[in-house]
Amino acid sequence: MPTTSSQAPTADTRRARIMRLRRRLVGFMSSILLRSVDEGLCLPGTLPDQGIHRILVCRLNHRLGNTLLLSPLLREIEARYPGAEIDIMCSGHAAETVYGAHGMVGSIYALPSKAARHLWSLFAQVRRMRQNRYDLAIDACADSYSGRMAVGLSHATYKLGFPLSDEPGPLQGYLAACPPHMATRSVHLLRVAMGDDDAGDWPTLGIELDAEERARGRRTLAAIAGNDTGGPVIGIFPNATGAKRYPETWWADFVTTLHTLRPDIRVVNVLAEHGRSQLPGVKATFYSRNLRRMAAVFAAMDGFISGDCGVMHLACASGIPTLGLFIQHNLEKYQPYGPHNRGMYAPLELGGNAAAEASARWLGQACPPPATGPANPE
Repeated sequence: MPTTSSQAPTADTRRARIMRLRRRLVGFMSSILLRSVDEGLCLPGTLPDQGIHRILVCRLNHRLGNTLLLSPLLREIEARYPGAEIDIMCSGHAAETVYGAHGMVGSIYALPSKAARHLWSLFAQVRRMRQNRYDLAIDACADSYSGRMAVGLSHATYKLGFPLSDEPGPLQGYLAACPPHMATRSVHLLRVAMGDDDAGDWPTLGIELDAEERARGRRTLAAIAGNDTGGPVIGIFPNATGAKRYPETWWADFVTTLHTLRPDIRVVNVLAEHGRSQLPGVKATFYSRNLRRMAAVFAAMDGFISGDCGVMHLACASGIPTLGLFIQHNLEKYQPYGPHNRGMYAPLELGGNAAAEASARWLGQACPPPATGPANPE
C-alpha cells in the first residue's frame, strides 16, 4: 500500500501550488520593475505648475476608507490643475461609486482585489491604462509596492511617489515634515514636488454630492426620523471589522447613557451590509448598499458617531460633524478628518457608559442642546 507522501496530489494541494507560482510570478515582476522606477521619480521641487493635463492617480487598496482618504488629493489636483483630467487606478469597485460622478475624473481602472487569483483581469486593466499617455502619474500611498508598480508601468512624463526605504537619497525630502494623517500625506507629496510645501489649509474629504442627491437624502431622512421639530438627528453606525468592533452590549449601554444625557437627540441606527440591527431599542433604521445614497442621507443628519471603519470616513466626506470611537491606537493616521470632526480613544474596558459621556460632551459642541429658560428681552 503506497504511503501518503507518494499519493497523487489532491485538488487543494494543486490549487495551493498554483497560488504559490502566481505569487512568485507577481513578486518577480515587482522586483524587476521597482528597481528601475525609483530612478525616474520626480524630485522635490521639480514638478511644473503648467503643462499637466492628463493625470493618473494610483491607490491600489479595496477598502472604502482608504478610497475616501484619496479625495483630498483629488481636490488639491483640481485646485492646482483645474483644466486637467484624472484617471484612477484602484483595487475593488468602491472608487467607481465614490468618484464615478466626479467632474474631473475620466477613466477608473478597477483591479481585482485578489490579483494573484485573477491575473487575466489584472493584465486587462493594466493594458487599458498603458494605452494612454499621462503627463503625471502619482503613487498616492507611502510603502505601496503595488502602487509603485502601477506608476512604473504608466506612460507618464512625470512620476511621483514617496521613497520606499529609509536609506538616504534625493527622495527623502518628501518625508520631511510629512503629516501623519492618511488624508494629507499624498497632498503633502504633491505640494513638495511643486516646491510649495507650505500652501495653507489642507483639503477636506468629499464625495461631491449633487443637488438632486442631497434632496433625496433629506426626503429619506425625514421619512425615517420624522419631519417634525424634534432635536438633532444623529446617525450611529455600530459595526466595524475584526478587533475594531464593539459588542452589542457595549453599544446598548452607550445609547442608553447618551439618551439620558441628551434626551433631545433622535438616533438613527445605520445598519451594516448584513442588514441586522446592532443597536437594541433603536427603532429608526437606515439601510443601503449604495455608497452615494448613504452619503446623501448622512449629509442631511446633524452628526454621526461610529467605530473605526470606512463608513466613518463616508460620513466625513458627506460634510457632517463625525465622531470616531477607536479601540486601537491609530488615531493619528485614521481619525475622522476635518475641522468639526474628532477621534476618541475608547478601549473596551472604558465601557459604553463612559464613552457615551465623552460623546455627549462632543455633541455639546457639534450639536448644542436647545436653549432653556426665559428668553432675553434684549
